[in-house]
Amino acid sequence: MTDYAVINPATGETLASFDTFTDEQIEEAVAAADEAHREWSRSTTVADRAALLRRAAELHRERREELADIFVREMGKPREAALGEVDFAADIAEYYADQAEDIMADQPIKILGDGSAIIRRSSLGPLVGIMPWNFPAYQIVRFAAPNLIVGNTILLKPAPQCPESSSAIEAIYHDAGFPKGAYQNILATNEQIADMIADPRVQGVSLTGSERAGAAVAEVAGRNLKKVALELGGSDPFIVLSTDDLDATVQAGVDARLDNNGQACNGAKRFIIVDELYDAFAEKFTAAMAAVEATDPMLDDTVLGPVSSEAAAENLQKQIDQAVEQGATLLTGGTRKGAFFAPTVLADVTPR
Repeated sequence: MTDYAVINPATGETLASFDTFTDEQIEEAVAAADEAHREWSRSTTVADRAALLRRAAELHRERREELADIFVREMGKPREAALGEVDFAADIAEYYADQAEDIMADQPIKILGDGSAIIRRSSLGPLVGIMPWNFPAYQIVRFAAPNLIVGNTILLKPAPQCPESSSAIEAIYHDAGFPKGAYQNILATNEQIADMIADPRVQGVSLTGSERAGAAVAEVAGRNLKKVALELGGSDPFIVLSTDDLDATVQAGVDARLDNNGQACNGAKRFIIVDELYDAFAEKFTAAMAAVEATDPMLDDTVLGPVSSEAAAENLQKQIDQAVEQGATLLTGGTRKGAFFAPTVLADVTPR
């Protein structure tokens, strides 16, 4: 059985598929993570772990072209953006390696009365990470790097459409010298993940994803008294109250909306413009968006590639059609070809 496949959104072609782990493989992975925490993390120093993480950063840079190509195939990210993400991931790993000693140093605190007190950071154990598809390297490293420095071990579940990149990143951590069980790529079902969170050997879970997925994970974590960190979706506003350079403000708005093919949790999704600037902003913003063409993400000058999948494009089309039916004005776009969606601007959108 497989729920994990690489389907190139630019072509619709299925390029690779990966089998979902069996229950026996999940048990082996959890056992290995637990053993690595008990043995490796407790027998190494912060400096030892920092050296491994620094090597992982180097390998991100050495393999940046390969990783970027995988990201483009998996979710349609423009290749220049994919290269930038790999570099950013390497920077994050390097940062934690460089700052490890300071991060892990004992922190004295003032107390009333006699004696002394410190805050000391130590590992918890195996942690489950449930990561999204929109930033296949960045999302992983910001979870994995600090936890590996502390000495926690990682059980990483990627998004179903990102098995190839997650496998490549697992290879980076192995090739950097992290031992068996310290970092593992887990191709699990939702039910298997729930069982992993409930497992007494697993000490916590981190998820980046939808509110629905976050609620499900939080319920299992809460019921089993596990530490949980959730980063869920948002609808961030781009607010213009005044400007000395309207053209620059418009371009900032375009960049904020189109970054990562418009598929970023912190991307601008609503534009709220003060009345006296609204007409001019709307005219310039609409023209600027209409001038952008969704094109092949492998081209060096591509600004906007396809959305992550044809299913995502179909859902987006339904949302736009519904908005127009309910009274919104379509200023530009609203059309698609496969997973390529024309930049679209809606005005006169009111709460339902």
